[in-house]
Amino acid sequence: MSTPHEAGRLLGRLIGALSAGIAAGTGMSDAILAAAGRIFPAADGLTIDALAPTALPVCTHIPAAIATARETPAGATAMALGDMLPFLRWTARASDEPFASGHANSEIIGPAGLARSNRVRIGVSLVAPGITYPDHQHPPEEIYYVLSPGEWRQNAGPWHAPGIAGLVYNPPGIVHAMRAAPTAPLLALWSLWLDAA
Repeated sequence: MSTPHEAGRLLGRLIGALSAGIAAGTGMSDAILAAAGRIFPAADGLTIDALAPTALPVCTHIPAAIATARETPAGATAMALGDMLPFLRWTARASDEPFASGHANSEIIGPAGLARSNRVRIGVSLVAPGITYPDHQHPPEEIYYVLSPGEWRQNAGPWHAPGIAGLVYNPPGIVHAMRAAPTAPLLALWSLWLDAA
């Protein structure tokens, strides 16, 4: 039987793997280094009090994305995320189709996360093949750690593919979007620093 203690142990493993993955990720910058230096100390040692996992139909794409990342530099993080899947609560933004049923998000740490924090948010986004996660923005700065093929865009700039184990940094308030490849899901972990928001 799954317990909050077991989930907490796996959460610690995931956060450690994600922190290490970002430190070694492709596209490191001073801004990412500074943001990670704020986010991960604040995420250390948090506990999970209750479990209420949920899944959405689009979540059937997750095993393929994790399998793709397994033999890459992002493998340790992908496997740690895979072990957390039975504990995650997945939700979708209200929107029109095909985006509405073609994406899902899970907040792992944060105000509504499995582990509660008002200082940081760490979670994961899934986008089904061929689906675009449309333009959006938020006050906190954000780091994406990429576990799959896919493309990102900021403002009206060109789309770019960071690659598996690539990093994307979104400064505070910037408009950004992401899209999955036509034949593969997009899976990425995100980390936001809330204290300055």
